[in-house]
Amino acid sequence: GVDGAVAERGGPLDKFGKVRWQTSLTGDGPLDARVIHEMDAFGGGALREMYAKAGPILPTKLPQLRLEPILRRHAEQRNPGRIWFGHELAAFSDDRDRVIAEVHDAETGEITTVAAQYVVAADGGRTVGAALGVEMEGVPGMVDVTTAYFSADLSAWWHDGTIITWFLNPYRPDLSSTLLEMGPTWGKHCEEWALHFVPGDADRSDERAIISRIREVLGVRDLDLTLHKVTHWTVERVLANRYRDGHVLLVGDAAHRQPPTTGLGLNGGIQDAHNLAWKLAAVLTGRANDSLLDTYEAERRHVGRHNVDWGLSTWFHHKVLTEAAVGLGPHIPPQRRASAFSAYFDPSPVGAAVRARAAEIFRTHRAECQAHDLEIGFAYEEGAVIPDGSQPPPRAPMGDGHHPTTRPGHLLPHAWIERDGRRLSTQDLTGSATGFALLTGPAGTPWCEAAEQLSEKFSIPITTARIGNGAEYADADGGWAAVRQMTDEGAILVRPDNHVAWRSTSGSENPAGTLEHAISLILEHK
Repeated sequence: GVDGAVAERGGPLDKFGKVRWQTSLTGDGPLDARVIHEMDAFGGGALREMYAKAGPILPTKLPQLRLEPILRRHAEQRNPGRIWFGHELAAFSDDRDRVIAEVHDAETGEITTVAAQYVVAADGGRTVGAALGVEMEGVPGMVDVTTAYFSADLSAWWHDGTIITWFLNPYRPDLSSTLLEMGPTWGKHCEEWALHFVPGDADRSDERAIISRIREVLGVRDLDLTLHKVTHWTVERVLANRYRDGHVLLVGDAAHRQPPTTGLGLNGGIQDAHNLAWKLAAVLTGRANDSLLDTYEAERRHVGRHNVDWGLSTWFHHKVLTEAAVGLGPHIPPQRRASAFSAYFDPSPVGAAVRARAAEIFRTHRAECQAHDLEIGFAYEEGAVIPDGSQPPPRAPMGDGHHPTTRPGHLLPHAWIERDGRRLSTQDLTGSATGFALLTGPAGTPWCEAAEQLSEKFSIPITTARIGNGAEYADADGGWAAVRQMTDEGAILVRPDNHVAWRSTSGSENPAGTLEHAISLILEHK
């Protein structure tokens, strides 16, 4: 129920579906305001059809500072009076059957003692993990980055439709930076911006120097701007050596931190929470044993490792682009930098060959901005899933080719279905909290009847849906038949986080017994 509010505030795909490299935003020199390369990204342009086929909604761009108020509003509406801001964890102890936490009110100084069955450490790795001795394995502190948030009118020079613009300065490598729109208006009339840069020897506390740098990067020497905030952060590739410690479970940056390339950080954190929330709900309501929570680490840490490795790889690949594609390798001294750019833009046949070779190299950047399989193709090979012996689909080495599948552990494929004139996605069938869904073929009535009985026995809601000719749900455009990978008598059990938990590709002589055994294994119901 959050997607509508996000789409209302966020940028539509036609406002951000490209990435671009250019020398500067404007300027009157021969190498100023030159577009080096651009390509479709994150569902834009030629990617749109692939993304539309894979999900019920298209991607939306919304920076975290505008997303968080929406999430806060929804949280406070669903849990009035229980969302505390201006509070921090002062101390905690993990007893045998509960956690005792001391919570400090930053305004009044009051300490509140809270007893809880579990703690979700979503603190960015600042407090809880270190106190428990959780080790962050990998490569910390690779590069220090500064981000300047500012307001300015760039409408006279801005190219609509870009999610990220990398500036490669023809004269000074220290001015090469990354610019992003921050809204609230999207496109050339955007009011707020974020500029990322590696400060080098610059004084990051000198606001005048930072304002001057922004103007130099953009090529607008007299730009009227307001600097709002300057933040400093470190690029690293680290993974927690465990995601669970007793009654404490680590999610998001507390469990994994990687370069921002490919956008796997916040997305991975939300996936962590989605994976954990339904399991916590099942345990807290007595529908599952505590051992179900062990599957959180079994499922998500493997994905976390893949994500941090991929993020590191795509981060370093930017250097390949600047060196190999544009010709700015370490053998090029600063005084010859402009010559390399001039050769790149040369209108001669040799210049055309240089740009053609560069385009081939830039195309490898699809591993960052077109890696659709990284976004939705991850799967859980062990945990709260029951393997059926089938082999996983092939995965494109560059991450740009996704193969939907109903194989257990994978994300349920999206397909449009209809009932009583209402059109919805297969991914809309699962409910909140512990709501499962059972999807069958048109001849799957025995499975549906078994699910209704077991829903009452296990006290878990199970939505049943027969899909196909003559069933209550119509396969709207044949999309479900193309991805279901089962007969008309088969069945697929889907978890609340929309990952397939179990599958029978055909019918069963004892559907109730088969399904009961499956649900028991998934919930580790003893």
